[in-house]
Amino acid sequence: MKTEIVFGDRWIEAEFPDTAKLVSPGYGLAKLDPAEDQEGIVEGGIKNPIDMDPLSDFVRRDWKITIAFDDPTVPCFGPVWVMAFRSVLDELRKAGVAKSNIKLICANALHRKFRMQELEKILGSEVIETFSGRIVCHDAEDRENTVTLGETAEGYPVEVNRALIDSDLTIYINTFASAFNGGWKSICVGLSTWNTIRCHHTPEAMSMSAERNPMHEILSKMGEVVKSELKREIFKVETVMANPFQVSKVFAGTIDKCREEVMKIWKERAKRRRDLLDEKADVVCYGVPDWSPYAAFSKMNPLLTLISTGLGYLGGVIEGIGKRGCDVILATPCPNQWDTVAHASYPEVWEILGELRDPNEIMERYEGYYANHAEYIAKYRHHYAFHPVHGLMATFPLKRLNHASRVIVAGIEEPKLAEHLGFLYAPTVEKAVEIAQEQHGRDASIAVVKYPLMLSRQ
Repeated sequence: MKTEIVFGDRWIEAEFPDTAKLVSPGYGLAKLDPAEDQEGIVEGGIKNPIDMDPLSDFVRRDWKITIAFDDPTVPCFGPVWVMAFRSVLDELRKAGVAKSNIKLICANALHRKFRMQELEKILGSEVIETFSGRIVCHDAEDRENTVTLGETAEGYPVEVNRALIDSDLTIYINTFASAFNGGWKSICVGLSTWNTIRCHHTPEAMSMSAERNPMHEILSKMGEVVKSELKREIFKVETVMANPFQVSKVFAGTIDKCREEVMKIWKERAKRRRDLLDEKADVVCYGVPDWSPYAAFSKMNPLLTLISTGLGYLGGVIEGIGKRGCDVILATPCPNQWDTVAHASYPEVWEILGELRDPNEIMERYEGYYANHAEYIAKYRHHYAFHPVHGLMATFPLKRLNHASRVIVAGIEEPKLAEHLGFLYAPTVEKAVEIAQEQHGRDASIAVVKYPLMLSRQ
């Protein structure tokens, strides 16, 4: 059986035994239809909130307004930001709010800060020009502009950007709502600190599941603290995309209600990965595209390719359709390249992986070092680098090795990169299949996952 699989920025043809099963995860989602009137659906959602009055009805002209928004790492490539800002600003104009009373914050959390020319790619030139000097990126290390609102019953600290309490109203524009994104993650991650984020960003808690999501359970508890201290609601805009370029639904109102509506759709939409095959496979094979949310306006590196994207964003199928002890074949050229401006701490974290591959042990040993690394933190604050602990979080998908026995990397340009992680090398996908069959037998069951060709935002 011959079929094409993604291979970095292109497709390659690979040959498998006739008994191999093709799996089309479709991102694990049932298809949603895009709205016929894209601008109309965005405007209608914002001007007709679910459980709050329209902005133009309750906002006072002298209020200080903060508009926070998703950073460019989200997998949304349509003009959602532009349309949403147009509608929100129109509502504020009707209420008589002066532009000088409006501040914009990119909710980049521990992601790198973005240059104005990069933000212009998502916000449009009109917003950039109109709010020149009043657009900032969140700084998780800016202690003067961080406030502690309290703790959850479990003792989780809730630290957020001071703009939330200094403003009369915070509006959050979420351009990609999903089981992973949206909800209180926008605030308690996007506008928070490592001290707060570390409570729910762990190898075990981070989940894309629509059911019993431990990360969002903690985030919701943090949200209760935020609401209790602010004593007012945050006006949330949540967008459900039909595909990376087109909108299906838009909801506005309180964070909790918008999340509820989004999850109704998501639970109906999401297919359980374990239902993609009738029986689990001995070998799970897929190509790795030249894509990562963390390579937006940057480039891929081996840590992102092999672990963050390869085992992380794409690796949910390993437990879903692979038997415990299965082999995983990743097809990727994985160029040995590093953007040392954006991913300043990543090369050093990569070296750690020559010794350690248990993400919990990595965090136990190195969290304190990177969370307090003055040079890397300065690069995060002033030189467009990811926060130093972000490189550690990129290792979390190594938890998949608790389920898979081996990872075989097919077609990698430099085999030593695979070997550095304890992975096996194969020059071709066909040779990787042979290696897997040596372990699981000539009649090994093989699942070939057909991921799409995706490229990072440039």
